[in-house]
Amino acid sequence: MSRVRVHNFSVSIDGYGAGINQGVNDPLGVRGEELHRWVFSTAYWHERSGEPGGSSGTDDAWLRAGDAGIGATVMGRNMFGPIRGPWDADDEAASWRGWWGESPPYGHDVFVLTHHPRDPLPMSGGTTFHFVTDGLPAALEAARGAAHGGDIRLGGGVATVRAAVAAGLVDELHLAFAPVLLGAGEWLFTGNWAADGYRVAESQQGEGAFHVRLLRA
Repeated sequence: MSRVRVHNFSVSIDGYGAGINQGVNDPLGVRGEELHRWVFSTAYWHERSGEPGGSSGTDDAWLRAGDAGIGATVMGRNMFGPIRGPWDADDEAASWRGWWGESPPYGHDVFVLTHHPRDPLPMSGGTTFHFVTDGLPAALEAARGAAHGGDIRLGGGVATVRAAVAAGLVDELHLAFAPVLLGAGEWLFTGNWAADGYRVAESQQGEGAFHVRLLRA
């Protein structure tokens, strides 16, 4: 069966996975982009962006591993965009197609959790966004069908990861701790992850982040 994996999920050293006040100008919340500086310096990021350069060190290896064996992605609506309410509420909502332009980096089916129905949104490069209104378990089940034996990446945001961990739905998490103190935002570590069966399986210092891999017993 397909495994559910969280990869390259950046967290501040005080436990925040996003800043406050997410919006069009701050997709990751205020100062949230600082959590991902380690990503932007890697060779893999530069390759995906069509740019030369970048480091091929430890951070790069972890970033690449996050795409290996993935057949489908599930994400919360906050990760898809800042739009709230019905998708046809206004022109901005109706025209919103995600943060990534017309060719998103996924290249497979992506299932977006939402309370409001929307028709599937095919994009170039093999990505199609599907909008799931009946909860996380239903989205994961649909993703398993679309993954064709590959694993499912749970992309976030923070609330989606928290809910999935609390429900015992995540098999593996890779957290990248950035040397940043946010002081406020969306805190990741609610509940008792140890009691939920998670253990540290691997840790490694990278050039710009400290990487921790958690497995569920």
